[in-house]
Amino acid sequence: MIAGLDPAKIPAHVAIIMDGNGRWAKARHLPRVMGHREGMKSVRAVIETARKVGVKVLTLYAFSKENWQRPKDEVSFLMKLLSEYLQKEVDELHEKDVQIRAIGEIELLPANVLELLKAAIEKTAKNQGLILNLALSYGGRAEIAQAARLIAQAVLKGELKPSEIDEALFARFLYTKDLPDPDLLIRTSGEMRLSNFLLYQTAYTELYFTETLWPDFREEEFIKALKDYQRRERRFGKISEQIHG
Repeated sequence: MIAGLDPAKIPAHVAIIMDGNGRWAKARHLPRVMGHREGMKSVRAVIETARKVGVKVLTLYAFSKENWQRPKDEVSFLMKLLSEYLQKEVDELHEKDVQIRAIGEIELLPANVLELLKAAIEKTAKNQGLILNLALSYGGRAEIAQAARLIAQAVLKGELKPSEIDEALFARFLYTKDLPDPDLLIRTSGEMRLSNFLLYQTAYTELYFTETLWPDFREEEFIKALKDYQRRERRFGKISEQIHG
């Protein structure tokens, strides 16, 4: 399956909007929550594949800030699923040198889930392999607004001059300040929008949309997305001749 991938062109940072759990369950006349549970198998498969091919950072849009508006039963189940995942998977991820991180307003998570998340982050903090970056209670606009507030506070304290504020400085106030911008963003289920995900960071990210629902997105589908990425020419505003000399 991995035959045909160019090791020199593996994206350093892959971000994924994991969409379609509910539709997967509905098509099978199952409760929506069963789609979420099945989707966890795809999470495991994608993490393992990312490790195998040499991706450095994998950011998964696990729970958006807007998701708090979903039915209470579904939100409760998602929090239970996250709790289960953190309890069952952390030891194995740690053994595989995966470093767990989280971005978003994680203080909004239930206390027991937050405690497990912080413990997982602390346990794996020194790992040097794949960075698994979980976007939880995350919103791109909220992240940008928070960065603006922090910069404004620094200016008021005399720590910054307005003239010093540029794109690079602004990026240092984002959740992802020490991570590269995503090279590739994948969205499953056929929807073609960013849904408030990494709005600042994806300015030059390659976008890949697939009809495959998240519970069906396993190693083969991930490799297909990586191969598609490798066929693209990343110009960052330049022309082909400048890239290839």
